[in-house]
Amino acid sequence: MPIGPQPRGRRGTVDEPYSALNLRLVLAVFGFVVCTVLAVLLFRARWTVPAWLLAAWALVAVGDAVVVQLRRRARSRAEHGRDHSLFE
Repeated sequence: MPIGPQPRGRRGTVDEPYSALNLRLVLAVFGFVVCTVLAVLLFRARWTVPAWLLAAWALVAVGDAVVVQLRRRARSRAEHGRDHSLFE
């Protein structure tokens, strides 16, 4: 892969790269699910401090998912409903 400017026809530039919002949304949901499941298991094992930390991380993942979804909606309105793949 050559190092240098982006090939012609590609979106984004060095100064203004495009964001992988769909991938970020998938990762936020994955983080929420994993942290929630582990927090429940730790609460059942009576390890409360790590369980509360994972519960807090699950809330952070929900907040990130909300922010990403708002940005995806704004991008969709700006681009008149154009679909994007997972990695763009």
